[in-house]
Amino acid sequence: MPADTVRLLTESREAEYLSPFAMRSAESVGRQFPDLPDPVRTAFQRDRDRILHSKGFRRLKHKTQVFIDPEGDHYRTRLTHTLEVAQVARTIGRALRLNEDLIEAIALGHDVGHTPFGHAGETALDEAIREAAVPRGPTHFRHYEQSLRVVEILEPLNLTFETRAGIDGHSKGQKDLSDADGQPVSTLEAAVVRISDRIAYLNADLDDALRSGIIPAIPTAFAHLGDTHGHRVGRMVEDAIENSLDRPALAFSAGLLKDLNALKEWLFEEVYYRYPLIYPEIGKARAVVKDLYRHYLTAGELPEGYEGAQGAVDYVAGMTDRFATETFRRLRMPEPWPRL
Repeated sequence: MPADTVRLLTESREAEYLSPFAMRSAESVGRQFPDLPDPVRTAFQRDRDRILHSKGFRRLKHKTQVFIDPEGDHYRTRLTHTLEVAQVARTIGRALRLNEDLIEAIALGHDVGHTPFGHAGETALDEAIREAAVPRGPTHFRHYEQSLRVVEILEPLNLTFETRAGIDGHSKGQKDLSDADGQPVSTLEAAVVRISDRIAYLNADLDDALRSGIIPAIPTAFAHLGDTHGHRVGRMVEDAIENSLDRPALAFSAGLLKDLNALKEWLFEEVYYRYPLIYPEIGKARAVVKDLYRHYLTAGELPEGYEGAQGAVDYVAGMTDRFATETFRRLRMPEPWPRL
């Protein structure tokens, strides 16, 4: 039996079963650098495995989602958020007969460029870069751009064009979701991950905010979405599937789309903006990120493989929360006087 029989069989099954709007592995544009096909795995299965085994992915377990170093074992980290995005996206993708391997690859890689301390760290690094204004250096920081840089340059995984495009286009920031977000700018699978990222973080952050006590209860305006985390996620996923079956774009019903955007705005006002006001450690975390960037920008001391302003960005952005804290302590805090 030829060595590539398994992969060819999988590709033939994709051709037969997947939706006409799905991306088939055999039709991938390919990789930046030519690579012989794997005898067992399709191109997107290889992408998924390469990301899963990367250092950037492993570091996500020690990076903040929203709450910094919480006292409790059940709060999300950047890693658990990533896994939840992958689960939601694969559920939608399977129902729509899309390519689950491509979906999973994009989902697993979408946050590998995130800074320590979550979005507080991202904002701090962006501000530090703009304040330094290094000639011919980086001008800003966006975690989705850094995620692409991680898989292309810092850990050159040689992923397919489709996976890289999905990673680069996954983020919405604070903008409302609209019908345009369900359009397949690169692939429909990428649009599924972009929508699933919003579903996952809205519900997870709501769940963690309730657990933390920062909000006492879910407003009655959102009660119809469900009385448990699972019910709310299920309601959103089912709505997306029902409104997207056998269509070339992903969509929600008008009512659910309005609810999603209203919930997002409420979380920004009551959790994301309020959290730094009642938890001053956020300011300390931001100061750590800024100071580390300035230190490596001016003093050098970067590890091998990192150079200049971009190297300082890459090194600091790649740190976990605890490594950033330990490094700051080593650089800035005095050591006890040794006994002579």
